[in-house]
Amino acid sequence: MLSVNNLEKIYTKSRFNRTPTFQLRADFAIEEPSIVGMMGPNGSGKTTLFELITGSNTPTAGQVLVDGKNIHDVRTDERDRLAIHYHQSYQVRHFSSLRPNFLLNRAGCDYPKVHLFDEPQFNTQDGYIGFMLDFFRKLKADGRLVFLCVHPNEKFHLEIMQEICEQFVFVQSGTVSTYPNFHSLTERPEVKTYLGKLLFEEQIA
Repeated sequence: MLSVNNLEKIYTKSRFNRTPTFQLRADFAIEEPSIVGMMGPNGSGKTTLFELITGSNTPTAGQVLVDGKNIHDVRTDERDRLAIHYHQSYQVRHFSSLRPNFLLNRAGCDYPKVHLFDEPQFNTQDGYIGFMLDFFRKLKADGRLVFLCVHPNEKFHLEIMQEICEQFVFVQSGTVSTYPNFHSLTERPEVKTYLGKLLFEEQIA
């Protein structure tokens, strides 16, 4: 469903000063519908990775294949039919391209294959969290791939990730690592440092 192949994004000081200021590298694939949890410190590259997957940001190297199609070769007005990025309060990210759409390929589908939720606001009012989790499960049941990016600052954020996510991505300083389950993720020293007391609270609960 999603192949992130030797993807690289390098930001430099300016057009004339090519000294790198930030680098993101990723290489992974997800073959089947799933709910994937993503975490990482602020400024680590999580949103940049989402933008690269949806085609709203152009990679320095590598490619992103969604349903077998290179997202950056698809018409800009149809890329959200392959992968769609919801930012925080469920606003959809928009983008443009230097290449005119008539030179690009059609998406070939009408409904997004990949849904990327970037730090959604989980309202703790009665029923809201359950409604959102059911929505994520329905997307998966309909054959979609769901990414849920959360920056945990409450214990219930970790509980949501542990309950709903089947595999995980951790991003730190531009390095993207994948894990098959919550336990393997939280065994990593850098993840333990990132989660701090929240993980300790989760383990003793």
